[in-house]
Amino acid sequence: WGRVTGERSLIDSIPNGVVPRAKVLTIDTMNPTVKNVEYAVRGPIVARAVELEKELSEGMKKPFAEVIKANIGDAHAMGQQPITFFRQVLALCSYPELLNDSTFPEDAKSRARRILQSCGGNSMGSYSASQGIDSVRQDVARYIERRDGGVPCDPDDIYLTTGASDGIMTMLKLLVCGEGVTRTGVMISIPQYPLYSAALAELGAVQINYYLNEEKCWSLDISELQRALDEARHHCNPRALCIINPGNPTGQVQSRECIEDVIRFAAKEGLFLMADEVYQDNVYADGCQFHSFKKVLFEMGPEYSDTVELASFHSTSKCYMGECGFRGGYMEIINMDDEVKAQLTKLVSVRLCPPVPGQALMDLVVNPPQPGEPSYDNFIKERTATLSALAEKAKLTEQILNTVHGISCNPVQGAMYSFPRIIIPEKAVKEATDKGQQPDMFYCMKMLEETGICLVPGSGFGQKDGTYHFRMTILPPRDKLQILLNKVKEFHQKFTKHYS
Repeated sequence: WGRVTGERSLIDSIPNGVVPRAKVLTIDTMNPTVKNVEYAVRGPIVARAVELEKELSEGMKKPFAEVIKANIGDAHAMGQQPITFFRQVLALCSYPELLNDSTFPEDAKSRARRILQSCGGNSMGSYSASQGIDSVRQDVARYIERRDGGVPCDPDDIYLTTGASDGIMTMLKLLVCGEGVTRTGVMISIPQYPLYSAALAELGAVQINYYLNEEKCWSLDISELQRALDEARHHCNPRALCIINPGNPTGQVQSRECIEDVIRFAAKEGLFLMADEVYQDNVYADGCQFHSFKKVLFEMGPEYSDTVELASFHSTSKCYMGECGFRGGYMEIINMDDEVKAQLTKLVSVRLCPPVPGQALMDLVVNPPQPGEPSYDNFIKERTATLSALAEKAKLTEQILNTVHGISCNPVQGAMYSFPRIIIPEKAVKEATDKGQQPDMFYCMKMLEETGICLVPGSGFGQKDGTYHFRMTILPPRDKLQILLNKVKEFHQKFTKHYS
């Protein structure tokens, strides 16, 4: 800088003589694709809900006594109880000294010993093979064969994952390539689970929206798939089709006929199928049944089962387990090119291995207590009670919301959520727009501030222009869910009257 006449030099004026420099990583120099990532389920409404909880704990007066978070499918946080057998085995695996404790049933001890023998040094604290513990992958393969009526499953096609999300992200990494009009496009349902839009944004892939038919209980129409695909081919290279069944956030369960149509469409158009089946045990509506894409694919014969590429995903986080925090899951790959499969194995090896406790839990999910074993009766009792309670709450949610003028809710056929349509008065839409907010974000934020209920606006999942929705879980205990639904009803009536 040189000397400044009559003054200390600039360097002398800086503490310790260290010249400050610009930060290497700034909002302008960071990876631009990360800035495009949005995840509504943990977005600004949830951040405000956390602030409100803190304010309540500090004694601040609010028009409600507690914040009820119905924004995310976190079953245990909502009061669902864990399955005793699962926790017993995990406790035994975590602290093997308990194997000497007579209070634990023998089948839990036997299962824990088998899992520990598959771990390096007989400890869950050791790394596993990158693809997952061999014995667990074998158990997953046998589970899939039982589930699918004997359709063969090769353990080498099973990859254990850190929840289903990890597997989905890994497959998308393999699929995305090209630039400009050759850039990979991925078809996702609208409304969708924001993992997909966030992953595609992070990878710089092209999101291709196909809309579910709300008037027909969020059904999937092949004509809509064709429309979306034909339009997308003008600006990208569509390579994959993602299906969530049972649906999140919409709760629909696909019929077998629909799944067959989707498989034919993928075969005709040369698309890689990704089937997100994490809610496969969560089916409530009469006449609905879960059909795995793998089973239907193989029952359609070699024309499809030998050619259509499929990755399907499952998790310990949903169904009757609700063990979100253990981050257990698996994916099965069908008809993948051998050279690509080698690259997949290399890719998963970079992250060493999925959490071993999550792998152990996945093993218990696919290989639960059997008839005649000490823990069987209690396991069936707990599993049945959890799923029955969810079915009851699915019906209750639909019934109460449909009594409210300006709210319409399709039957919650499966999964853990309702996605009702709401009518927002024009005056409220204008106020929201003037504030730079989506109208349903404005609506949900008002509801949070006035009632303490935390829901996710439909705009975070995608919806047809001019329609508004919110997603809420059906997970709270029945008495709390009843309070929540009545508060939603009262708020909507008050909100509509104020803005009419």
